Amino acid sequence: MSEAERPPRRLIVGISGASGVIYGVRLLEALRPLPVETHLVMTKAAEMTLAYETDLKPAQVRTLADVAYAPGDVGAAIASGSFLTLGMVVAPCSIRSMSEMATGVTSNLLTRAADVVLKERRRLVLMVRETPLHSGHLRNLLALADLGAVIAPPVPGFYARPATVEDLVDHTVGRVLDLFDLDSGRVRRWTGGPD
Repeated sequence: MSEAERPPRRLIVGISGASGVIYGVRLLEALRPLPVETHLVMTKAAEMTLAYETDLKPAQVRTLADVAYAPGDVGAAIASGSFLTLGMVVAPCSIRSMSEMATGVTSNLLTRAADVVLKERRRLVLMVRETPLHSGHLRNLLALADLGAVIAPPVPGFYARPATVEDLVDHTVGRVLDLFDLDSGRVRRWTGGPD
């Protein structure tokens, strides 16, 4: 197969209604210069959270992706295992969305796409944004980990000596992209000691 015949490298980005919608936005921004086609789905709750936490409009976020889908479009390309992708990141991932993924009982395109990624044994990374967690949450997270999902709460690494909230977000987003072997240039790599 020639290079021209190969399907593009694609990554699905899901943004659910948990606090921390900036993680999804910054993820899309970090992916723009990389050779990856981005496919975005935001839930209705994510759009509400976007209004609470930023000055951005949903349409502005959609323009950051190569392709954007409505959350009710369960017939979209990303709802099929035959649509080749590197996998999916849900940033942030709400407990509701996580619970749907854990049970396989999906109600929208975001959780359906995640379920497809799991069944196809592709990488699913969940930036779960909730604390504290009760045992039901933990059981669902364990079930997802057993299915192959990567549970990656947005926990900052302070060894990078962040000066701003943006530094914290960018480092975390960069580490998530590392899970797909995508170097965004946003991670200050640990070298074994202070500079």
